Amino acid sequence: MDGGGTSTGEKSFIDRSGEAAGVRRLLMLGGSLLFLAALLAMFGHAYGGMALIAIFSFLAMVGIAAIFAFALGFVSFGQNHPTPEIVRHFLDTLPTGTVIVDRKGRILYANRAYGEATGAATGADAKTLERILVREREGAEAIYRLANKAGKGEAATEEFRLERDLAGHSMREPRWYRATVRPLDVLGQAAHAWQIADITAERVEQETFFQNLQNAIDHLDHAPAGFFASDEKGRVIYLNATLASWLGMDLASFRPSERSIESMLGREVAAYLADRSTGEAGTIDIDLTAADGRSRPVRFHIERGPGGEQAGAPVRAIVVARDASGADENAVQAAEQRFARVFNASPIAITSLDENGRVLRANDAFAALFGNEAATSGDLAEFIREEGRDTFRQAVAAAKRSRSVAAPIDIQLVGEPARSLRIYVSGISGSSEGGRESVVLYGVDITEQRTLEEQFAKAQRMQAIGNLAGGIAHDFNNVLTIITASVDFLLLNHRTGDPSFQDLLLIKQSANRAASLVRQLLAYSRRQTMRPKMLSLTDVIADMHLLLKRISGDLVKLERHHARDLWPVMADIGQFEQVITNLVQNARDAMPEGGTITVSTRNVLEAEARSFGYSELQEGDFVLVEVADNGTGMPPEVAERIFEPFFTTKEIGKGTGLGLSMVYGIVKQSNGFIFVESVPGAGTTFRILLPRHIPTEATAPKTETAAAIPSEKEDLSGTASILLVEDEDHVRAGNVRALKMRGYEVYEASSGVEALDVLAELGGKVDLVVSDVVMPEMDGPTLLREMRSKQPDLKFIFVSGYAEDAFAKNLPDGEKFGFLAKPFSLRELAVVVKQTLDE
Repeated sequence: MDGGGTSTGEKSFIDRSGEAAGVRRLLMLGGSLLFLAALLAMFGHAYGGMALIAIFSFLAMVGIAAIFAFALGFVSFGQNHPTPEIVRHFLDTLPTGTVIVDRKGRILYANRAYGEATGAATGADAKTLERILVREREGAEAIYRLANKAGKGEAATEEFRLERDLAGHSMREPRWYRATVRPLDVLGQAAHAWQIADITAERVEQETFFQNLQNAIDHLDHAPAGFFASDEKGRVIYLNATLASWLGMDLASFRPSERSIESMLGREVAAYLADRSTGEAGTIDIDLTAADGRSRPVRFHIERGPGGEQAGAPVRAIVVARDASGADENAVQAAEQRFARVFNASPIAITSLDENGRVLRANDAFAALFGNEAATSGDLAEFIREEGRDTFRQAVAAAKRSRSVAAPIDIQLVGEPARSLRIYVSGISGSSEGGRESVVLYGVDITEQRTLEEQFAKAQRMQAIGNLAGGIAHDFNNVLTIITASVDFLLLNHRTGDPSFQDLLLIKQSANRAASLVRQLLAYSRRQTMRPKMLSLTDVIADMHLLLKRISGDLVKLERHHARDLWPVMADIGQFEQVITNLVQNARDAMPEGGTITVSTRNVLEAEARSFGYSELQEGDFVLVEVADNGTGMPPEVAERIFEPFFTTKEIGKGTGLGLSMVYGIVKQSNGFIFVESVPGAGTTFRILLPRHIPTEATAPKTETAAAIPSEKEDLSGTASILLVEDEDHVRAGNVRALKMRGYEVYEASSGVEALDVLAELGGKVDLVVSDVVMPEMDGPTLLREMRSKQPDLKFIFVSGYAEDAFAKNLPDGEKFGFLAKPFSLRELAVVVKQTLDE
């Protein structure tokens, strides 16, 4: 049927879009009139009949008029709402074949391009794509997928290849087609718009482009120069086969963006690219090292992408193998200047030696460590201490032979103060003719590191010795407690005139002397009992003046220098007096022919404390106490061991070697630091730094009175019930006997668990518990918590060879208890028990 003309006079190949619409409208008009007549007939027979006659008459007249108008050409079916001319013209002249199919597969519209593409001479010959391609496997599958997509209301596109064209003609070469479908709504009916285009020329163009690109890549891969490119994150995204072969890489295993520039091309290239001052382009000459260790001199011609002066710009470069003899003179000179700048600015000492061991060139760091004379020396080993020379020469010889990097060696340079170096020796491949580089040395100054290692090792050694001393002291205290108690029992049965009385006194005095040595060991191991209070060291040392004067003797002059407004510190006054006494006594012994001892104090701010250079010194303000003499001094190897227990330079019988050990322990237990500086023949200075104490309301100084010491005639007896807990049988037996002699009712237990059972059997009717601290099964602090949970007011005394605060930290805050340090006499036990019961 005629679908109407276009502005060009051409007609659509097929256009049935108006037919259905015209017939539909006529049917709707007739149906409406019949429905109206039926309604009138239902509401009344008279008017209904007349209405039907009138309607039929009207329809007859309209029909006769329509027949005459159709015959004369004034009316044509399907033209009630003609398609806009511009749209029809666009579709009919579209070079892409277009066809619109309803849901039953009937063609509603097809343009001329579709007819020409499918070989249809007239509209009656036109077929849908599904019917045309039904026998073509690849095309049928593509059309089937498109139809499914269109059925779901989706648009889709497929490309397929045919061995012939759509008209059925065989072709010399296959044809490529692109089919597109999208759903439409044509006057309320679902339809699909199909388009088919021959894209064979486009495909040929693409294949030609990709072939040309592949040829270009092949040429680039096998070019005599290397190429690489990186992205904005510094990752290599491309390199050609030439550069990969120079690097000893398998190009097939290369994965873009997995390797950084530094890991693939070396640190020097990465550092140059990171230097944004070089601009958007530049050149760098390096020796490219392959995976097998072989090197190749190359030149990188680098070009940075947009924003090359900013970090993160992409980079591409050409890498050209270079010949040093034929290199451009200006480029070589620039490279040498750049190398010299990096070489001299390196913080690592670098020097190169020839086959004879002579220094060829050295950087500034090398001159700073070895001295300028080393640069002209014929033998670098002369500047190394004797104990390391043979090791150094052997490392250099090994590097020359193997042409590789030898294991690092540690040496010390001659001179004072001694500098420690770690040397790396690397052999250079090349000619062995005289004057050529044979070995390169790299030196790293490890003096500070070595000092810290030695200090750490010393602290570890002192800690280990302290733990050993503390353990020995604990066991000695138990033995001494038994000896002291046994001697006290014997002295009760012997009068002064008894022949055995003096022997017993000698035993008691020896036991007391041993107890003093144990206290010194405990002081060194920082486990002695301390009662720190807020002190002014100026007042403490002033009160000790007469004692120190007597200790220093007549040949030695004692001087005191105190700064004003000295800050307070927290320390045990009795222990600190022992520190000063021991230091003055040692200073006196170091000046047998007389001299001057100076005791001085002053405040030290945090900044000045840092300037001392003591690495173990913590931050903060300190109060400094110095005890200096101008005596014989000590060599460094003696000063390093001066605080070790039982180490002494005195003659046999003139010292135990525990005095300075005790000083060290007391200072450390007071949270302070002690250092010694000594020069042989010039004297020694002991420097004590105690942390400044800033009092608060909670720690404000309180007036403390010493506990009254009972006189010999005071009554120490009582009738209270006491539970004695001690795991050492002999110690427990002696203490039980001593307390029973004073009239007390004593119950005993060998462990904390047994003590709880005894307390339960007694119904809690115990006035006082005297317990050891270190016991099997249950220690003293745990026993205290268990008993106080049932009897909060129960009085308690701890007996231990360790310091009170060594176990008090394991107890809840605010717990009150008495303390008796081992070893103790029977009288001391009775006094502590009496005082605790009377509180």
